[in-house]
Amino acid sequence: MNWTGEHRAFIVETFIKTNDSVTATQRAFRLHFNLGRHDPVPARNTILLWVTNFRATGSALKRKSTGRPRTARTPENVAAVRASVQQSPRRSTFKRAQALRLSERSLRRILHNDLQMHPYKMMLAQELSERDTETRRALCLEIQQRVPHAAVVLCSDEAHFHLCGTVNKQNFRYWAENNPRELHELN
Repeated sequence: MNWTGEHRAFIVETFIKTNDSVTATQRAFRLHFNLGRHDPVPARNTILLWVTNFRATGSALKRKSTGRPRTARTPENVAAVRASVQQSPRRSTFKRAQALRLSERSLRRILHNDLQMHPYKMMLAQELSERDTETRRALCLEIQQRVPHAAVVLCSDEAHFHLCGTVNKQNFRYWAENNPRELHELN
């Protein structure tokens, strides 16, 4: 349960007034805040921790954590990721995270939450003309005539494999705020 500063102050004052009695402090807490028999009150360890903190620091509130901050989403890291994406948007998140010395999850959080970028998959498409539409319709009608009515027809996605291994569209992602819809013309 989250205890307020008022709760903590009352506990510390009452604990000192009752000569370090945890039970008397809990009873006084119930009476002061009009709590029922089964309503939660601060536990023994919690009371002792608050009193120890008060005696050490003069405050019963939570101490600020020491050490480095836990977040990796600092303005410096966000700026570094933005510059990295502008320089090479096709670079994988794994390689980018290694180069920027961030975890891959932190990098993805920065890309999604701070920069509002999304990964877009490269799609290979061809420009269609008016003649292509007519040709496609004729081909569909021909296939309907050739294939028996009860037959099962399976269609699969086109995959491109290059011997030099330059493009594998299955794991190629382009990070951008909007879908880039890049045109790549083949000769």
